[in-house]
Amino acid sequence: MRAKRVSSTRTPIYRDAGFLLGDIPTMKQAFADEHNHPHSPNSYIYSRYRNPNVVAAEEMIMEMENAQWSLLTQSGMAAIDVALSVFQTKENTGKWLFFTEIYGGTNSFIDKVLINRRGIDIIRFAPEGDDYSLVHYANMLETHKPSVVFFEAISNPMLITVDGAEIISLAKKHGARVIVDNTFATPMLWQPLNDGADIVIHSATKYMAGHGNLSAGVVSGNDPELAKQAIEYRKWVGHMLSPDEAYRLEDMLKTFKLRFTQHCTNAFAIARCLYSHPMVEKVLYPGLPSHPTHTNAIKMLGDKGYGAIVTFDIKGKDWAEKEKRCKRFIEVLSNQIPLVPTLGDADTILMPIEAVWGDKFPFPGMIRLSVGIEDEAKLVSSIKSALEQL
Repeated sequence: MRAKRVSSTRTPIYRDAGFLLGDIPTMKQAFADEHNHPHSPNSYIYSRYRNPNVVAAEEMIMEMENAQWSLLTQSGMAAIDVALSVFQTKENTGKWLFFTEIYGGTNSFIDKVLINRRGIDIIRFAPEGDDYSLVHYANMLETHKPSVVFFEAISNPMLITVDGAEIISLAKKHGARVIVDNTFATPMLWQPLNDGADIVIHSATKYMAGHGNLSAGVVSGNDPELAKQAIEYRKWVGHMLSPDEAYRLEDMLKTFKLRFTQHCTNAFAIARCLYSHPMVEKVLYPGLPSHPTHTNAIKMLGDKGYGAIVTFDIKGKDWAEKEKRCKRFIEVLSNQIPLVPTLGDADTILMPIEAVWGDKFPFPGMIRLSVGIEDEAKLVSSIKSALEQL
């Protein structure tokens, strides 16, 4: 006897590799429609092409981003590959300009894949001190005329916050397409597509999923032609999120705004606490007036929040003392705030800067806190207690 169908408020999990098409006319129509690369097809064909669970989660992100289309991938790096590859053509790729203060994995992708394997002409644009010069940026656009510009809204780990709208506007005046990695700001604080970006990407592993137990990336945009190219590239390269992970992500997205609001509230409280503590030499948080790019943060993010990452430097008379105190701080907090090499988790986690970035940021007392959604007072108390033991 067949089991009765059960209704649910959730999208059922479709683990099918290929989908039932029923008859020859339906199959012919499905494959004919596939030539137009529909985002949500009338008939699903094969899960590497599109899957109902993946599309359901994508539609939630489209609403969050105010986007015409969103495509999920199995990781943030896969999303970066899709976003960049749609602009690569055999003869007319042109130069691509990347801001230097971007995710280390992206910089490695530039070196190992874009330059060494694909031979793309890459230009890198570095900040002057603690901020990017828009005058210098405009000059680079005029001189090199890049076809693509790629930047992050808030950098890791120094939290350089850019004037996103102006960066996009200048790129457009010079005919460049713009990709924004908005992982740190999230669509809750800024929606780059509203300011003219062509593509916005996220490591959905971080705040969108938000629990440190799912890997995913997402690419979003408004241009229907870019959507077709991105769907086609994802299909042939195989950058598809699994239906099980998409099902879980769809549930996690329902609490995204609640979670990220608490992330930002806690981070601001911790930043203020650290700023006034005698054992702390420097605090980097875009919401503090002391941050070099606070004005940019106000302009781009308004009063919606300033993110959930706080970077701070423990005080010490020399390298050895700073390093010793950093290690001690991490040891004291290990049961409350563990050392985990990621960010965006619901639990607060930390990373020592110098141990990860080395010579780029040679600060032995500096720590990056990825602030979670725990009780604010308990978090602040734990951190103050650990500092007092130094």
